[in-house]
Amino acid sequence: MTQKNILIVTASIGSGHNKAAAAVNNELKNRYPSAKINVVDFMSPETAYLNDLLKEIYLKMLDFIPALYEFLYNFTSGRMKGSSIQVLLAYFMKHNMASIIEKYRADIIICTHPFPCAAASYLKSKKKTDAMLFTVVTDFCLHQIWIYKNVDMYFIAHEGLKQELLERGIGAERVAVTGIPINKVFSEQFDKNALLTKFELNNNTPIILIMGGGLGLGSVKYALEALENLAMPMQILVVAGANISLWSEVNCHIAHSRHLIKVWGYSHNINELMAISTLLISKPGALTISEAMARELPMVLHAPIPGPESENATYLADNGVAIWVQKKEHISETVKEILTDKERLLWMKQNARNLKEPYAASKIVDAMSGFLAED
Repeated sequence: MTQKNILIVTASIGSGHNKAAAAVNNELKNRYPSAKINVVDFMSPETAYLNDLLKEIYLKMLDFIPALYEFLYNFTSGRMKGSSIQVLLAYFMKHNMASIIEKYRADIIICTHPFPCAAASYLKSKKKTDAMLFTVVTDFCLHQIWIYKNVDMYFIAHEGLKQELLERGIGAERVAVTGIPINKVFSEQFDKNALLTKFELNNNTPIILIMGGGLGLGSVKYALEALENLAMPMQILVVAGANISLWSEVNCHIAHSRHLIKVWGYSHNINELMAISTLLISKPGALTISEAMARELPMVLHAPIPGPESENATYLADNGVAIWVQKKEHISETVKEILTDKERLLWMKQNARNLKEPYAASKIVDAMSGFLAED
């Protein structure tokens, strides 16, 4: 049996694409311990200066002119305009992708971001590589920038996206509905009382988890201040991500808060924090909400990155897993309504149970199994 060389290509724009890549990588390693697997960040300066520059422009745009990002997202969502952008991305990034494929002698390429997917698809169309190309769509919506004719198989979040791909000319045999891959720890059993003791929390007071993604975006500070308007007792857990200034501000806030507050930077205990929480307040990043659903954790979603995260929020709200607060002034009253309505909380948890896909990474590797080894 000859093992294939597997190349997983992610993009460090936020943490979601990297988390999805890591989940697939871990599952592949468990199943095929002798396989040669490499994970590469397509947007790092080590990979390509131009790609890293593009990432910095993207992040600055989100910080200072999010309306422009939203315009560009919507402008390129159609086939004609989106295809033009796809061609440009592929053309400018093809050399970087070609060098990565050659370096790792890739037989199989798995992309968790559309940029490397664009470049790899272009190389396949020009017969510059014969590697199998798999794409993991890391959102609950489907933008034109994900769609390429030379992708051998798509792994998607839900059935609705399959229909969209079929309508855009992708054959059903090239689409697998798996869910979005997350770390297997989110599906593991836990001892709630032991975790409450570990984090010095009590079981009689609601626990609110506030997150803003790996970059600490999402108006975490505003959500924290909104909860100060509520006199009802609560315990608040804040994950600031890589945002050091936010972590510092939250620590200052703790001194004069009416609530018990604990804060982390980039935490490796998210699965445990979700396991003991009553409610999550977060921006609707696809990986975060997939992890929360795996823990059957009701959500209040706000401050989405315009475009894909707004569509993620719509999908979860439509399915009764989350409430999307579109005006930040309504956060406190929304939280109060949910916490005082036990039946609604149970209903949201049940909806999450029905929608969750905690074993997505395993399903992806199952679908790929026929391509992973040959006689």
